[in-house]
Amino acid sequence: MAFELNGKTYETDEEGYLANLGEWDSDVAAYMAKEDDCDLSENHWEVINFLREYYDEYQIAPAVRVLTKAIGKKLGKDKGNSKYLYELFPYGPAKQACKYAGLPKPTGCV
Repeated sequence: MAFELNGKTYETDEEGYLANLGEWDSDVAAYMAKEDDCDLSENHWEVINFLREYYDEYQIAPAVRVLTKAIGKKLGKDKGNSKYLYELFPYGPAKQACKYAGLPKPTGCV
């Protein structure tokens, strides 16, 4: 599968995750979110940027429990909880946020 954006074609897997992580940019994230009828707010970007930093450090996309705990440590308890993250990413915080961040699907996600 693939999509075209700004004159460039981006290859994706069958679930819409980028095939080449190096092709990611904020326009790609905004496009993917728009496809899901989601407007990215500052809070969305905070989680997306957190995930990209996490991936750079650990070379893995965290599952939701790990993500929730790690966000709580870095951004505070009010943001490090499932309720808050599911409000931002209703299709699954780890799964949906990783997709927008240009990362692979987290391990353990169905």
